[in-house]
Amino acid sequence: MKNTRSLVQLHIIVLILGFTAILGKLITIQAIELVWYRTLIAAVFLLIIIKLKKGSIKISFKEMSTYLLVGFVVAAHWITFFHAIKVSNVSVTLACLSTTTLFTGIVEPIVMKRKFYWIEAVLGIFIIIGVFMIFEFETRYKLGIMFALTSAFLAGVFSVINKKLTHGKNAQQISFYEMLGGFIIITLYLIISPGFSIGKFSITYMDIVYLLILGSICTAYAFTTVIELMKKISAYVVVLSINLEPVYGVILAYFIFGSSEYMSTGFYSGALIIILCVFMYQPLMRVFHKTA
Repeated sequence: MKNTRSLVQLHIIVLILGFTAILGKLITIQAIELVWYRTLIAAVFLLIIIKLKKGSIKISFKEMSTYLLVGFVVAAHWITFFHAIKVSNVSVTLACLSTTTLFTGIVEPIVMKRKFYWIEAVLGIFIIIGVFMIFEFETRYKLGIMFALTSAFLAGVFSVINKKLTHGKNAQQISFYEMLGGFIIITLYLIISPGFSIGKFSITYMDIVYLLILGSICTAYAFTTVIELMKKISAYVVVLSINLEPVYGVILAYFIFGSSEYMSTGFYSGALIIILCVFMYQPLMRVFHKTA
């Protein structure tokens, strides 16, 4: 019963993660200001969570510097992600974001100094075919596709780096400094940029509501809950379930935004190829390791 309850909770979290893209489209401000608010709110909520658990944020200067710099990668990933939504739509962005698996498979062997597996290369070819189909049939969203693919690459880099950094460390503590790092770097960039204006941070009442949901529930709460769930169910099940995020997101966008999310048959065919490759990755790797 406990395991079933945990699985239900996990899928609720994945649904919440899928809702992130919806919020990105609903919030009226531009991507960089949006991420500035998100990192600030997430950092505050993570600090509250750490304090409620009677934890500490004290770490060495070297560790702090590293986490703050990783925050730059996180911020860049989110900025390109939300910008892709602004210039295209939720469906295109989430479909392309599924290529994170491909980029992770390329980056991880380099960073972690592990062997590159031929299965990753084969799946990578199919993912590229899927992306090509999306490009071919949705040329009107070319700019959004490019930003979404950049976001997917940065997500792959961030995932691999975080995997290396978080081993045996407090994940909430690390996330707090990464959010703080993203906030600081964006603030510095905005201050020195020639087009800086306080007016760009002007938000509506509904923007405030959406940003609070995004920073607290979709970021701080979702992240900490996933960590807790990994103590009860296998990491494989968690990762496999999180791969449903684009699926949930596209379905939500279809019902919330209607015709603006209707895509061509070619797009859905390409997206299906990418998503199938994502789901096949872990099972194929398990078979490969057993037979190797």
